[in-house]
Amino acid sequence: MATPRDVLTPDALSLLQAVATSGSFAAAARELGLVPSAVTYRVRQIEDALDVLLFDRSSRQARLTDAGTELLREGARLLQEIDAVANRVRRVATGWESQLTIAVDTVMSCATVMELAQAFFELAPTTRLRLLDESLSGTLEKLTSGQADLAIGVVLDPGTSAGIQAQPIGDMPFVYVVAPHHPLAKLREPVSDDIVQKHRAIAVADSVQHGAAVTFSLLPGQDVLTVPTMRAKIDAQLRGLGGGFVPEPLARPHVERGTLVVKKLQRTARLVPMRYAWRTSPPPGRALSWWLQQLESPATRRALLERHRFADGILG
Repeated sequence: MATPRDVLTPDALSLLQAVATSGSFAAAARELGLVPSAVTYRVRQIEDALDVLLFDRSSRQARLTDAGTELLREGARLLQEIDAVANRVRRVATGWESQLTIAVDTVMSCATVMELAQAFFELAPTTRLRLLDESLSGTLEKLTSGQADLAIGVVLDPGTSAGIQAQPIGDMPFVYVVAPHHPLAKLREPVSDDIVQKHRAIAVADSVQHGAAVTFSLLPGQDVLTVPTMRAKIDAQLRGLGGGFVPEPLARPHVERGTLVVKKLQRTARLVPMRYAWRTSPPPGRALSWWLQQLESPATRRALLERHRFADGILG
């Protein structure tokens, strides 16, 4: 009889994920180019080796059992570790990482990040670059969980996290804005929290996957529309769907055009320290070192905070 070590291969984990995603053995077989009986046999072989049932077959769909869910969750972590080992081996051989993953908070200047990426590829065209769009504590989580090598726009202090080092980018000022046709736009300033609380807030969802999500400036009992990115938040506020704090450099073009109105609140204006952070173990390779060198530049850090391109109503 096969043992768990015999059957828990990367291919087997991918097959189980295909069944779970497609919802049936037949659909997974089509996706993988196999006959359904081959998929069924391989799944049962894994179940026999583990002595557990991975899929509930009582309905027409193949649904993961709790054991199956746990296996795929841990399997995904193992596959990441395998990739990480392969990347470290290649980096030892060349000095250049085969892939560099950077988590970027959605309040950072996308145009500046892309210009840095362009300059990087001119120097290191063989290193794959992966940019992750993150928000709030999710930006730091991608780094501490090992899913990213560098995080740009960290709003939480990493403190003494093992293997993590951070440096300041600068302070990002936030302003409270609403559309000109929003009920708050014409009210006398400063606007009290009691009045703000009666109107919907637009909030960016924390992209953290594990642990408690954080929120800023929401009032108890306030209606909230949650959106995935800061650019979506501004779009919602332009439409008058609610109000909220946004980075002043992102709001500025809209305020100048008159499509957003800055409102002074009784609360103190927000000034948020932004940081960049990176993994120090293993020591940075040539690719990460290049990015860290660019981030040492005051001009680069200033551009990340302030240089938001505005064209055709889209911020980047």
